[in-house]
Amino acid sequence: MRPILVHAAFIAGTLALGLLIGATMRPGEWYDTLQRPWFTPPPWAFGPIWTVLYILIGWAGARVFLARGPFALWVAQMVVNFAWPPVFFGLQLPLAGLAVIAGLWVLILAFIRAAWPTDRPSALMFVPYAIWVTLATSVNAGVVWLN
Repeated sequence: MRPILVHAAFIAGTLALGLLIGATMRPGEWYDTLQRPWFTPPPWAFGPIWTVLYILIGWAGARVFLARGPFALWVAQMVVNFAWPPVFFGLQLPLAGLAVIAGLWVLILAFIRAAWPTDRPSALMFVPYAIWVTLATSVNAGVVWLN
C-alpha cells in the first residue's frame, strides 16, 4: 500500500474513532455536579485540542506501522485512550478512570522512549499528547480528591 494512503487511513481512522467516542461519551449532568480543580480546561478547548492530537497520533501510528517501529505500543495506548471516556463518563467511576488514564500516560511515555532511537518525528508527535494527558490525569486526580 502506498505510504500516503496508509497515513491518510491512520489519521482518518484515529480522528473518526476519537470523534465517535467524544460524541457518545459526553460529560453530561453527572460531570456538571462534580467539584473540579481550578486548572480544568474550559469545555470549548477539548474539541480543537483532541482534533490536533488525534491527527498527530494517527500520523505517528502510520509512521511506526510502515517502519515496523513500536506499533504494539501505539495500539495499546489507543485502546487505553478510547477506554477512558466510557470508564470515567459512561460508568461514572473517577477512581477507575484515574487508573486507566495513569496507564495511558505510562504507555505514551513508553511509546516516546521506544520510538526515539529510530523515529524521532513519531516520538516528538507524542510530546503534546503526553503534556495534555498529564493535565488530564491531574484533573482526573483532582476530581477524585474533591469528590
